[in-house]
Order: sequence, then C-alpha cells, then structure tokens
Amino acid sequence: MADMKTGAFKHDNMLPPKSSLVMPLFSLKGRTAIVSGAGAGIGLAIAHAFGRAYQVNVTTWETVQAAVDEIVKEFDGRLDVFVANSGIAWEEGSFIDGSLETMQKVLKVNVDGTLYCARAAALHWRRQKKEGSTIDGKQLENFSYGSFVCTASMSGHICNIPQMQTVYNASKAAVIHACKSLAVEWVGFARANSVSPGYIKTDISSFVSPETKKLFKDRIPMGREGEPEELKGVYLYLASDASSYTTGTDIIVDGGYCAP
Repeated sequence: MADMKTGAFKHDNMLPPKSSLVMPLFSLKGRTAIVSGAGAGIGLAIAHAFGRAYQVNVTTWETVQAAVDEIVKEFDGRLDVFVANSGIAWEEGSFIDGSLETMQKVLKVNVDGTLYCARAAALHWRRQKKEGSTIDGKQLENFSYGSFVCTASMSGHICNIPQMQTVYNASKAAVIHACKSLAVEWVGFARANSVSPGYIKTDISSFVSPETKKLFKDRIPMGREGEPEELKGVYLYLASDASSYTTGTDIIVDGGYCAP
C-alpha cells in the first residue's frame, strides 16, 4: 500500500519470478486454485485449463469464507489463485420496468459475491506472504504472490445494443474498478486483475433471442460469439507467474466489439 501521506509506494515490493524460460512461467503445478461459478460455461473452461480447481458458493460472506477455508485446509493448506467467475444476467429489459428484487439479486451475486471472494482469498495470501507457511505450519514452496482474477464483461465498458441491462452493466463496471483498487491495496502479497469477455456461448445468454443475437453479431468485427474455451489462455496468463508484472488491469476479449 502507498504511504498515505506522500502517495509513494515502497520500491521493489513485488519481485519478478526467477525463471527466464517462458513455459515454466505458465505452470500452476503444486498450486491451489479456486474458481467460483465453475459448474458450466466460462468457469468450467477455466477449471479445465487449470487442471485442479474448486468451486465455492458466493451468496453470503459466511458461505464464501467457510468454503475457502475448507478448501485450503483440505488441499495442501495453501491458496495461490482465486477466479471470481460467478455472475447472473439481467433479463427484465428497461431498468425502470424491471423489479427491484432482481436488481438486488444481480448486484448481490455480481458485486457482493466478487468482493466476498476477494476478501476471503486475500486473508490467506496476506498471511502466507507474512509467515511463509501453509495453515498447518509447513514451509511454503513455489509461492510468489496470490493472484485474484475476476470475470467482468465488456458490458462494464460499453452499453450493449440492443439489450437494456443497466444493472448488469453497472455491476461489471463495479468489479473492474474494484480489481484496480484491490491491486493497489494488495501490493506486496497479491495481484488483482479482471477479464472482460464479450458475447460468449454460455447459458447466461441463452435467453437472448436469435433476432437479437443477429443484431449484436452485426456489431462484432469477427461476426460471431466466442467459445468458452477461447478464454482459457487469458485466465491462465493472469493466474500464473507469466503475468508477474500485470496487476490492476482489465483484459477485453470480445472479438473486436469494443474496437470500432
């Protein structure tokens, strides 16, 4: 964290990895990764890419903290990566015509759930960096810094056309900026980044009609939706030491939608 009087950061507070070879930097061997929302779609693709990842329910702080602590306890007493991928869509059209109950549900899962995950993970990373050990006192091996990756959306950058989804867009803009802010707060023990997918073939967009899909495909330079598997690379990059100098960043993967 910066000195609150001067705004200056401590020099050399996060060092680069020792390996100069490329492929070892992408390895998650011996590391524990948790992926929320890993049951299908993007989350499932991420879990497959990581090889070993565990799910967590994000509905309340208590359930998140309990799940994270239990997973860490069960698997090597350590945590290296957390991907906050849980999210739900807004399907009720105009904000003023939709229900406030749905608004609260979308914000609770997309914003509160992400922050719960960030908090639960960071408590472990801060302790691990300070003590250099697992929760059962064993020396940590191959741990540099924690990596928090949040699934945001290009909707946090633009207003989708022709959908009306103000609440969803606002929720994704919130978590993009949350990751930027956490990156500053966590210097010294963890990195925080987000990924902003465009239109991806998942259940979260299954309610969209073929007519609407045609309209948004007209606005994608690549002319199609993305496949969940096409996101594996960016998540692996951010989770691994390959992105050791990347923090507070949002990476848009949208087939060029935001480019024009």
